[in-house]
Amino acid sequence: MNVAEVTAKAKVLLEALPYIQDFRGSTFVVKYGGSFMDDPDPAGRLRVAHDIAFLAAVGINVVVVHGGGKAITKAMEVSGLKANFVNGMRVTDAATIAIVKKTLDEIVNKDVCAAISQADANPKGLPGDSVLVCQKLTTDDDGNPVDLGFVGEVTEVKAKLIKKEIADGFVPVISPVAEDNDGKPYNINADVAAGRVASALRARRLVYMSDVPGLLSAPPDPASLISTLKISQVDDLKKKGVIDKGMRPKVASAIRALQDGVQRVHFIDGRLPHSLLLEIFTDKGTGTEIVHG
Repeated sequence: MNVAEVTAKAKVLLEALPYIQDFRGSTFVVKYGGSFMDDPDPAGRLRVAHDIAFLAAVGINVVVVHGGGKAITKAMEVSGLKANFVNGMRVTDAATIAIVKKTLDEIVNKDVCAAISQADANPKGLPGDSVLVCQKLTTDDDGNPVDLGFVGEVTEVKAKLIKKEIADGFVPVISPVAEDNDGKPYNINADVAAGRVASALRARRLVYMSDVPGLLSAPPDPASLISTLKISQVDDLKKKGVIDKGMRPKVASAIRALQDGVQRVHFIDGRLPHSLLLEIFTDKGTGTEIVHG
């Protein structure tokens, strides 16, 4: 290794130093989702796991909320059930919720924990219905009420239970399932769940990892990435179609989290190697951050 290479590596470390010093002791919530989760090559998942382990190693309290929609759809197909969506939300009957809970808690959650453990961090899998309370979600399609079945909206986060796992040295890994007041499990939108967890924990940062670079002003051109977005600019981008149906739940959750005390929300591409570290510990970052204003 020559002097130039050594100097370049030192510059990267020095650029990260003030961020490490500033964020030590803070809580970050990471929404782990996107097609990279379903890639048969485990290298992508392991890269993300190492990024999460890095955050934990420098004193950041990391909480992971994972998705798993594609894994659920595959499991349903094996069981002879067809996935049905309304406004991007899965219609979830009694047979489907059993598959949803089993897939998220026993397969996806364990896979995420295994990857983080392989990166030498200390994950603790938490079934979502052990820390999330919900009520049945009501919605409509073009003004007509739709019964989505066992689909809920989070009404309470048992923050003390999550904080206890953090205090005990673990990285909590939460599945997007919640329990209603009668003890029944409900399917929860993982983006919304991550936002509510971040709000309850008063997280310093909420990071959404998916399979898009961030918010693009001229999709799908990656050169049109919006690096910083103020809350006041959101309505205009919705009218222009820049924030479409797929991004609306994420953006709505981001705004609510900011209003509830989360300082900044980031949208980053999980397919980009070490995008989490680049977004948090470099001056330019890689995705879109949403801020007050």
